[in-house]
Amino acid sequence: LESFHGRQLRLSPHVLGHSKAHVGRVVAELVRAGRAQGLPPGPAALGLRGDFVCIGSAYEQHKVRSPDRFDVLVPLRLPPRLEPRPRRADGPGPRFACGLWAGAGWHRRYRPFIEAFCVELQGRGHLSSALVLRWFQGHLQRCLGAVRYRLQERCRISLSACAGRPPTLHIVPCSDYVCCHISMAVRLIPAIPLGDALYLVALPPEGPPEPLASEALWGLNTSRQEQRLLNWLKEQVPTSSCHLKCLQILKGLRDLRGQGLEEPFCSQWGQVLSSYVLKTALFSLLLRGPLEAWDERFLVERLEDLVLYLRDCLRKQLLMHFFLGNTSLPEAVVLPRFLKEAAPVNLLATFDRHTLDLIAFQLISTWVQAPHVIRMYSSPRYLRPAP
Repeated sequence: LESFHGRQLRLSPHVLGHSKAHVGRVVAELVRAGRAQGLPPGPAALGLRGDFVCIGSAYEQHKVRSPDRFDVLVPLRLPPRLEPRPRRADGPGPRFACGLWAGAGWHRRYRPFIEAFCVELQGRGHLSSALVLRWFQGHLQRCLGAVRYRLQERCRISLSACAGRPPTLHIVPCSDYVCCHISMAVRLIPAIPLGDALYLVALPPEGPPEPLASEALWGLNTSRQEQRLLNWLKEQVPTSSCHLKCLQILKGLRDLRGQGLEEPFCSQWGQVLSSYVLKTALFSLLLRGPLEAWDERFLVERLEDLVLYLRDCLRKQLLMHFFLGNTSLPEAVVLPRFLKEAAPVNLLATFDRHTLDLIAFQLISTWVQAPHVIRMYSSPRYLRPAP
């Protein structure tokens, strides 16, 4: 396991640092240009707020393999007194609908904005994620020319878009340093600020049924709260703690085992054991304590605990969202009132019991046969880029 982590999973802090620096500079230029070229605030205006939030494993010290993919939230600026009102959507999963407050005379005053960015659902105007994404992609594309000119000596950049999904910024650095020639893909995610470092983001499309209803649904992003929790844990655990290494190794074993699975089980394996689910399980196990037990010399024991905890969650079909409605968080980790009062959400509720039982069995099998899985699927003929 140590060799697997060191050779295939662990990233060079030097290379990752250079990559994050490139991403920060380029995204800052693009966001600055996007704000400058946006419409002035008004009843029909939607624009960039002017900042960005780096999220994901690269900024939480548990990214694996190559430092070439990053996620960045780009907060949007809404017209005055046009505040999104989130509510729980019908059905399982952490899904939220974002409604717009409609007071007396509101429709008459903000009609241009409604026609440009809203869909009507149950007699109310709802902010459309599809229309916002389409505007966001076009707005960034228009700003790319100015940014490309300013950065042409530093890197080459391009923007690719996929219908219903956030655009991806591709960065190819022009540097004399070999380690900095890594091309990077940055997913730029438009986000609706709710305050207290909470954001609503567009949910990925799930299929043709009820397209209008799915447009009005937004997902709640708690990345900043996760970063705060990880920073607090870093101060509490031993200096040589292995909790992030456990998460990296488990993600690596999941990816390797997925190379040998057939569809549709391979897709189900990746969806159920998503990085978010693995991170949530780690958070839950860590706070059971004692934190001193996560010293690096207990790596195998703690990794086995994490695998067994995940197996039990899969068998029970129960793994609760770590922040929504969680009343057992440490007092040092301050949560916004919205998260404290939210209804708890089961992350495994959308999967049937038979699938979860099969994945629980496969997870234990992967752990028991970890040395064989590492030798078997680390060969070049099995390695393929993750989706």
